[in-house]
Amino acid sequence: MNKQKLFVSPWFSCVILLLAVAFVAFGIYRGEMAVVVQKAINICLECIGIG
Repeated sequence: MNKQKLFVSPWFSCVILLLAVAFVAFGIYRGEMAVVVQKAINICLECIGIG
């Protein structure tokens, strides 16, 4: 199969989308979302000079 045709295939796009959703769900399950939000809050507070 042609390499260029593989990346245009709808099956390839669906597999990549499902894989991305699975990794996001796994990260939420592990509690990584809370860590990311906490770091974002700290960075924002430091940028405006409060933290």
